[in-house]
Amino acid sequence: MPVSARQRCHAVLTGLVALATAVVVSVSAAPPASAADTWTEVGSDRADPLTESQGLASVEVPAGSPNRYTGIGTIPVDLASRGWNHVGDPDASYDGYYIEPYQRDSGSTKMFRVQAPGGAWSEYVHTLSPGEALNNSWVAVSPGGQWMLSGEYGTMNRLLVFPTPGVNAGTSPSANLPQAATVRLDHAVRDVQGCDFSGPTTLLCSSDDPEGSLFGITKPLLQIDLSAEPNGTADVSGHVTALRQLPLRSACSGTFEAEGIDYDRRTGTLRVIVVSPGFCVLTDSKTYRFTRG
Repeated sequence: MPVSARQRCHAVLTGLVALATAVVVSVSAAPPASAADTWTEVGSDRADPLTESQGLASVEVPAGSPNRYTGIGTIPVDLASRGWNHVGDPDASYDGYYIEPYQRDSGSTKMFRVQAPGGAWSEYVHTLSPGEALNNSWVAVSPGGQWMLSGEYGTMNRLLVFPTPGVNAGTSPSANLPQAATVRLDHAVRDVQGCDFSGPTTLLCSSDDPEGSLFGITKPLLQIDLSAEPNGTADVSGHVTALRQLPLRSACSGTFEAEGIDYDRRTGTLRVIVVSPGFCVLTDSKTYRFTRG
């Protein structure tokens, strides 16, 4: 989320967490998605506002690994003290490297924090390319593992391609992580909060678009079909389609926030976090589950 929205969420959490245990909210059962939807809603789980409000990732290696989440409360104190105060939507390579995207409030760098399958953590810093936004909202590792996509907040016509830190042999924590290529989109997207590969050339993305002018709906689930697998040596094009609006249900009225996304290829389950408005950020924010209709 952008800095202003993150500050708003943090202020709400600071003032209301102490009251959350005293509140019981009854939310009606979610109706199923219409038959026309590509992805059908099959259930939901409460998303903790401190530790599950930014993003999520399924991890395949080692076998039996739990799903991972990010939120304000998952940022290590050491990182926050050095200014890395926002974490976005993470992802994991198929061989078990787990990657979290970080940003600061200002400056000319963004950071990717990587945990190797053995458990060791390392940090890879990227110096912004000319014209690149400071936001570091999400990462999506390509199925081949060597290349990683990342996105900027706001209205954009591109996605960024990087060598996957820790996986690609050309990366090192002691060297700048360079942008390798670009995905050129055929349709603008707005406020993308997360993307994940569902196939070698297919991305599913959650958009926090509050306006609805780009696709006729707010908070859309997007599909981006790439012209080729990212390889870091040449730009590829991406065809953008809006599949459906993400669920916007809460006991509170106001502005929802679509957050991270994950596609678990082991089960074919798509999960998307939607944070509820106002006080209900504490009580009925959800991770929604979908299967292909």
